[in-house]
Amino acid sequence: MTSSAGGLPGPYGGGGSGANLADILERVLDKGVVIAGDIKINLLDIELLTIKLRLIVASVDKAKEMGIDWWEQDPALSSGARHKELSQENAELRRRLEELESQAALTPAEKESREPRD
Repeated sequence: MTSSAGGLPGPYGGGGSGANLADILERVLDKGVVIAGDIKINLLDIELLTIKLRLIVASVDKAKEMGIDWWEQDPALSSGARHKELSQENAELRRRLEELESQAALTPAEKESREPRD
């Protein structure tokens, strides 16, 4: 049960023919692995809870090749997405401010009557 070099036997009868961890990891990242599952909890045909689990293990390049790039749009993960979100929020606030100012605006005659006179 010992190897010819006098060491311990490899796992699963290794003998040097099996792939090492780096090779396996390289293959997984190159090809990608998808694990998917759904958990649903129903009570008397009323759906109370649904949990959808999706796990994809792949390199960033492989994920982009598959059309998966959600991290680029997530403000918590991307500074570009955060900047875009802040710009949109700023534009929305400016629009709302202009709307409120226009609603509160007085007619020219009302402005003249309220201006202080010397």
